[in-house]
Amino acid sequence: MNRKTIRTTANKSPCPVRLGINVDHVATVRQARGTKYPDPVEWALIAERAGADSITIHLREDRRHIQDRDLDLMQRSVKTRVNLEMAVTEEMIEIAIAAQPVDCCLVPEKREELTTEGGLDVLSQIEKIREAVVRLKAAGIRVSLFIDPQPSQLEAAVSCGVGVVELHTGAYADAPDKSEIERELNRIRVAADFGESIGLTIHAGHGLNYHNVKPIVAITPIVELNIGHAIIARALFDGLSKSVSDMKKLMQEERGF
Repeated sequence: MNRKTIRTTANKSPCPVRLGINVDHVATVRQARGTKYPDPVEWALIAERAGADSITIHLREDRRHIQDRDLDLMQRSVKTRVNLEMAVTEEMIEIAIAAQPVDCCLVPEKREELTTEGGLDVLSQIEKIREAVVRLKAAGIRVSLFIDPQPSQLEAAVSCGVGVVELHTGAYADAPDKSEIERELNRIRVAADFGESIGLTIHAGHGLNYHNVKPIVAITPIVELNIGHAIIARALFDGLSKSVSDMKKLMQEERGF
């Protein structure tokens, strides 16, 4: 693909940006004591009523937070759509095909990590990912890939047959100073423009919070953000409904809605 075909989005009319709420850390609190509460499904329904456009859950191989039961109940209860984050493994592919969420996002996964570290290296495993994408799409599931904001990874994503990518914003969120923040933000801008120019729908997420979300929302090719930890943390003080609605308000204000 010719990267010179990138088209500018400077004059593009902005559209509202959707908010997906990740409720994994509600399950983290539950699993810390092995109780039945707090219930991430109940929180998902509250988040929807407060303005969430989708609910994201990561069913990890070690089941450290979200459990198989949660996925089943989410599928039967959520009114918007479930976005299932999952590793590219046979077990997870079979679970996804059986559950049939609207969306699946393929992510890297390591047992020793606290949270997902970096994007999926699509370039090094195109055949494996392409096979997973074919199987999931055949089950009627829209598939996205969680990738670093690199043109080569975006091109590889297209080669795998997906129409959606989620750009990893962790390096931006963790940048230690203004110059590094701007450098990472520019990487995301370039990647979003390039991804849109080659036909991809652009989502973004990881490490976003109430203080750093607006510059990401200002990147108009990005149409959806997935945010979890910051909203769950704010909910400890302000309640979930207000925490979700405040985030949604920040996002839409930046787009002029």
